[in-house]
Amino acid sequence: KAAAKAPVKAAAKAPVKAAVKAPAKAAVKAPAKAAAKAPAKQTAPAAEVVADRRGGSKGKQPGTGKPSGVTKPVVLVPAIPPIKGHKDGVAFTKDFDAKFLQAMRAQLLRERDELTGQANRLEDEANALVAEAEMGDVQFDDEGGEGDTMVVERERALALSAQDRQVIADIEAALTRIQAGTYGYSVLSGRPIPRERLEAIPWADVLVEEKAGGLGRR
Repeated sequence: KAAAKAPVKAAAKAPVKAAVKAPAKAAVKAPAKAAAKAPAKQTAPAAEVVADRRGGSKGKQPGTGKPSGVTKPVVLVPAIPPIKGHKDGVAFTKDFDAKFLQAMRAQLLRERDELTGQANRLEDEANALVAEAEMGDVQFDDEGGEGDTMVVERERALALSAQDRQVIADIEAALTRIQAGTYGYSVLSGRPIPRERLEAIPWADVLVEEKAGGLGRR
């Protein structure tokens, strides 16, 4: 009896223990591993910023990982050499010394005074032509033709005055750059403008190859 019962008990108990313990451990360990690994994949921020090839950056839509399509503009500021010092109201650099800048400032002030007087005279002429027309001194019939001449002269005077006013504004900007230490450098590239160009046009703010044209900005 002892010999017959022993194998039966062993055969009955062994499969039960294996069947019960094995699935239980697998069922407990598997969810634990899944729960531990799942959060690790979501540690990246919801709106990650990535660099754009054109220099900007695009944000990702929250929760999707897809680019939002919004590109942040990149503003490029021309590199200007640092100021070496200040003297008599001018800030000089390694490319433009204080003596040269003072000479340019004096020339700019003379140009401004001359152009201001010229613009005022042209505007006075235009106003005088209008006053003559209102007083009836100008004949506007087909035979006289003086009316058309007056209009042409008035428009010409106003156009020249507007050009002078634009140059005066450029001169004021150049005087500000002399004080700030950025005079003589291109506002587009930051490269130094040749002295010969500045002596000819002291309010120039770009290189010859960079200029966009126009009478006011030469």
